[in-house]
Amino acid sequence: MSNGTHEHPRILICTPDSIGEQMAGPAIRALEMAKVLSAGCEVRLVSTQQADLTRAGITIAYADDDALRRHADWADAIVFQGHVLASHPWLSDARYVLVADIYDPMHLEVLEQTRYLSQDDREHVSAITTEVLNTQIERADFLICASEKQRDFWLGQLAALGRINPRTYDADTSLRSLLAVAPFGIGDEPPVQSRHGIKGTVPGIGADDTVVLWGGGIYNWFDPITLIHAIDRLAPRHPDLRLFFLGVSHPNPNVPEMEVSMRTRELAAELGLADRVVFFNEGWVPYAERADFLLDADLGVSTHFDHLETAFSFRTRILDYLWAGLPIVATDGDTFASIIREHQLGRVVPPEDVDALADALERSLYGDGEAERLRANVRTYADRMRWSTVLAPVAAFCRNPRRAADRGVESVRRREQRSLEIRVEALERSTSWRITRPLRWAAGKVARRAMRRAQ
Repeated sequence: MSNGTHEHPRILICTPDSIGEQMAGPAIRALEMAKVLSAGCEVRLVSTQQADLTRAGITIAYADDDALRRHADWADAIVFQGHVLASHPWLSDARYVLVADIYDPMHLEVLEQTRYLSQDDREHVSAITTEVLNTQIERADFLICASEKQRDFWLGQLAALGRINPRTYDADTSLRSLLAVAPFGIGDEPPVQSRHGIKGTVPGIGADDTVVLWGGGIYNWFDPITLIHAIDRLAPRHPDLRLFFLGVSHPNPNVPEMEVSMRTRELAAELGLADRVVFFNEGWVPYAERADFLLDADLGVSTHFDHLETAFSFRTRILDYLWAGLPIVATDGDTFASIIREHQLGRVVPPEDVDALADALERSLYGDGEAERLRANVRTYADRMRWSTVLAPVAAFCRNPRRAADRGVESVRRREQRSLEIRVEALERSTSWRITRPLRWAAGKVARRAMRRAQ
């Protein structure tokens, strides 16, 4: 670790996701964090998966284990996501100041991701993922999550693991110096459209059509099926209505198409909507070009099921809707539902309710003056979600990196050793740790086999 005698703190940000023109949420968050922190710190952004992006003022690179060691020794503090600590357990060394970004409750995600695995495999991966997170929570000097609701959830886990103790409590009775809220954010600059990404460009979608946008990947914890049925119900009386799925093929090559994505395509075809009312973007929109698509939409939608993952999720695609000033229709139950209601950003509907969803879409899109009223509310609320604002707790810590008050406590060290032994043994039997969301590869493989058998 650096000795900290230089003018600007040296901050290493490490993600296991691919950094490039096409990026998913973890890499986007890491990049935007690097931009914000570079205002007062010397920043390096590395990916343990792939990096082929350049940004002025920021060093961006791919790092294998040897290279990551050199970057870590350079840094005053290390911000990491996902399975980085599990993949490189030497980072637990006491000389490093670690910031754990736990905005993604992976151990809840895998409960959905592993439904198509055997019970033994499912329990094994769930245990590994929980232990990966527990190790981060035990070792980190500072942690960040995505919402106050998430923070309450993570505080419970911190308490169970002994991180809420006399030393951390006496250092800060609010514990915000240990666990802070730093949500996903939106660009400080407004979106600018350089070309039409959807209207008048995608065959079957005219320049004057009304576009409902599904702004991201189609994953198993989402419910695009109810959405397809709602669109099918509305299309006969609104012939200009179009539904566009922005992303199908994930930019991380290790993440295949999920089972629900295949079911969504099949349903659109069965109902005669595919390539006529419902459209799928087969690739993944480059991050720098997403405004071209967002600004061609009239409304953003996010539908999901009623389950535990939903309760503590923070739907990052909704941030893009806010950035683009889009009215939002979303399923109830997650963090954004209460925000949409309170600030009148759109409409919230019960899970798996086709009638309610169809009605919400129709009122938001075709109600007299409704779309513009909602857009104005969205623009007002969006100002508080700029990256420079939401990442302020991270920037404050990185300007003065410090060890947690309970570093070196014997009880914590003993459990760290036990968890390290368990983790190493588990990782030797698993390839799931190589990517941020460990079960997409396995679940996708099982789903494809099942589909082939059914054909």
